[in-house]
Amino acid sequence: MGKKVLIGMSGGVDSTVSTLLLKEQGYEVEGVYMKLHSKPGYHEIHQARAQRAADFAGVKLHILDLQEEFNAKVFTPFIETYREGKTPNPCALCNRNIKFGAMVAFADTIGADYVATGHYIRHDGQYLLQAHDDTKDQSYFLFYIDPTLVKRLLFPLGERHKSDIKAFAASIEGLESFASQSESSEICFVETTYMDVLKPYVPVDQEGDVLNMDGKVVGKHKGYMHYTIGKRKGFTVNGAHDPHFVVEIKPDTNQIVVGTREDLECRRVELERVNMFDDRTEFECDVKLRYRTTAVRCSVKIEGDHAVVELHEPVLGVASGQAGVFYEGEKLLGGGWIV
Repeated sequence: MGKKVLIGMSGGVDSTVSTLLLKEQGYEVEGVYMKLHSKPGYHEIHQARAQRAADFAGVKLHILDLQEEFNAKVFTPFIETYREGKTPNPCALCNRNIKFGAMVAFADTIGADYVATGHYIRHDGQYLLQAHDDTKDQSYFLFYIDPTLVKRLLFPLGERHKSDIKAFAASIEGLESFASQSESSEICFVETTYMDVLKPYVPVDQEGDVLNMDGKVVGKHKGYMHYTIGKRKGFTVNGAHDPHFVVEIKPDTNQIVVGTREDLECRRVELERVNMFDDRTEFECDVKLRYRTTAVRCSVKIEGDHAVVELHEPVLGVASGQAGVFYEGEKLLGGGWIV
């Protein structure tokens, strides 16, 4: 393989430093800024930052308008997942379809041998590996990418810590502002809250009944899309003295079911659209069922693209629409979407 790399440049410190590191390593680097959504004023700011970073690094910056594809493959599924009473994970869809989908296709058109991003993650040629900075590790969100791409990917930040990246940028004359600019950890198209994003597309504020575990009406809620599994506020339970948690969402009837903390416990999870980085079908491993949670030991059995996961200890608040991601130590084995 050659040494030409296409790197996604967002205008942030991570992709900017990644670009400089790739140049230092001797790669022929070109950048791409991807327009994904139509949030007012967003691209004017971030595209200008990306161009400034590209100019500083001395690399060509391509502008790729992917708004139509992003809307079809990421944003619309985000809306529909909420409509179905589930909890979406748009970043994993974006990584598969856009950053490691459409961007890879564009890399082919310019003859790039490799594709790079500022993600905090590593790989060994077959498997994705967790980042050395476990507070920034993004492997969970990359479980769904095409496994055949792994050997073609470069992640310059995978063995570094965020604090070092900011310090590196701050030490370079002309890049100081990149080190200090605010960074959002929120989904890129969410300005304020999920509800504000949903309201133009679906009727989110429709009062409905709260049911107990026996199916009895015990209170009211403000609309099922306001809730995810495990939430304990924003609804009424008449006469309740103990905390109640959302344990089920019924979108067809605009009802939520609430119960105790014990009612939230889950010991068996089913996954669909399973994506594996090897051909194992029956194994034990650790599984993460949400991004900011601790992985738990489990037994997995895969048939086709469906998996049954038996948890060795109970997990609270497992939500349909989120991802179940398998790990063996620091190695990401694959994962699927929680049914």
